[in-house]
Amino acid sequence: MSSPYPPASLSSPSRVLNRVVVAPSGFKESLSAQAAADAIAAGVRRVLPEAEIDRIPLVDGGEGTAVALASATGGRLVALAATGPVGDQVGTHFALLGGRETAVVEMAAVAGLSLVPRALRDPGATTTYGVGELLRAALDTGVRRVLVGCGDSGTSDGGAGALQALGARLLDADGFELAPGGRELNRLVRIDPSGLDARLKDTELLVACNPYNVLCGQRGVARVFGPQKGATPAQVEELSAGLENWARVLTRDLGVAGTDLRTGAGTGASGGLGAGLAAVGARLLPRFDVLLDHVDLDARLARADLVLTAEGALDHQTPRGKVPAEVARRAKLSGRPVLALAGTLGEGAHEVPGVDACHGIMPAPMALADALVRASELLTDATERALRMIVLGSRLPGRTVQAPVPAAGAAEVVSGTQRPSSVR
Repeated sequence: MSSPYPPASLSSPSRVLNRVVVAPSGFKESLSAQAAADAIAAGVRRVLPEAEIDRIPLVDGGEGTAVALASATGGRLVALAATGPVGDQVGTHFALLGGRETAVVEMAAVAGLSLVPRALRDPGATTTYGVGELLRAALDTGVRRVLVGCGDSGTSDGGAGALQALGARLLDADGFELAPGGRELNRLVRIDPSGLDARLKDTELLVACNPYNVLCGQRGVARVFGPQKGATPAQVEELSAGLENWARVLTRDLGVAGTDLRTGAGTGASGGLGAGLAAVGARLLPRFDVLLDHVDLDARLARADLVLTAEGALDHQTPRGKVPAEVARRAKLSGRPVLALAGTLGEGAHEVPGVDACHGIMPAPMALADALVRASELLTDATERALRMIVLGSRLPGRTVQAPVPAAGAAEVVSGTQRPSSVR
């Protein structure tokens, strides 16, 4: 639907807002990062038809990561079938990056929440077995560097399924192999690693994860994310106990030295997949340090007059490793103003460091199902509304929306913005 308003007329002789950077994440179960970027760009174009729009769809290791990195590097996708989170075969893929001997395994592509039917959302039963199958398939191509993207998982098995697919045997007190699912970890007595894929020892295995996600404790992954995956309060406690046992047995039987699998940074990534892979030699790295190197984000933000970012929900969790917080942090290093758009604005939405203003995309109350279907339209319309307010502000006496240009190396920006966040 086209806008009923004419394009904005910017009267400033300096032609403010010449260059707009659009750097959103995806909206879960609704829009990919690319689709969100396209929707926002359409809204910008309605208001500023002559502006240069730099679209930078960003991934956080979750859905769309393999596709985005293959596209950014001139690589390709490898399609195959593997075991999905509820045990059936699903069509999936991994990426081979261009110009380098690196594969990208996106756990969400084979064990993501979107692959778990709503009627079957029980994180005590879902498995990461397919992740291990993708890793084996990637190793079959001859690569010796594999990047695993974590996020949007539908599992809470600590990566147990992935290790089983890679050849480890997880045994109960009677010596029988454990069945799939996180609740089985309470029965784990011993791990037999003798059958692990020998190629793992010669492979650089990097896990791009949110460092705030830990396996165990009060902020353990089962307690924080279990309910989102369908766990009842009783199941949350059951899963938490199982992951405690998992960390203990992993550490003992796989000879993990110098790594805290209980509360180490990133061990809770993707329902504990981080801990499972760390136990077989993977390095757990802050996801943006790994993923954003491929898009030259800092340099592109530095050239912007305005930065637009977005995610499905902006709230107190956003500073804990979400895309808008990282975009805002980096934009502030160059003194760029940041507007965040979101499907919902929750508690803490107005307190995200580096975000100068936020705007919800819902024009009126509506059913969630309708909002998901209309997400692209809603995001485009909301972008237009927000930019028209910015343009109106530029017309007020003594006002301008032209982005400030800080002194070289300045860490603090002039009034109207915030200090850069230290959150990574």
